[in-house]
Amino acid sequence: MKYPGLGDPAKRKKTLRFLAITAIIAITVGVGSSLIQGQISKDDPLKVCINERDTQFVISAQLELYIDKNRADIPANIGFEDGCQRSLYTLTDDGTIYAEWTEEYPFEIGHFLWSWDFPIRDMELSKSKIIVNGKESPHFINELIEDGYTYRAEFTSKDYDTSKDADFLPPDL
Repeated sequence: MKYPGLGDPAKRKKTLRFLAITAIIAITVGVGSSLIQGQISKDDPLKVCINERDTQFVISAQLELYIDKNRADIPANIGFEDGCQRSLYTLTDDGTIYAEWTEEYPFEIGHFLWSWDFPIRDMELSKSKIIVNGKESPHFINELIEDGYTYRAEFTSKDYDTSKDADFLPPDL
């Protein structure tokens, strides 16, 4: 089978040269992009370890999590992986979340859920809400984490059966 551009020796040489130049450009762009992204991300508090950093900004808040109207546990040691401590973490499973950084940073509830790998794509966001100190937040997961505040995250999963919430029996007379 003859491939286009490889039958004639002159065309073959041009085709292979073109493919080699394209491969070199692609590799250069890929490596360059990785290096640039690495330099930009080295001071991103959501991506780096804080083990060797002097963190002066430390806050804690309480988070209660409900999925399909059932309380869900927030596990201990979120944010600790392979000797690396992230800026958003938990120490115990009592719902206390901590945020640390070298300076004040606008940490959000969504940042914590992202660092935890919470399956937010499996949730029905239009039926979910975040309650801050007893009041529903208009910012949802973009609500800022404030020191000492209490947050209640109520999520409804996409496969939740709402018919379980209704009682189809006739009322008692």
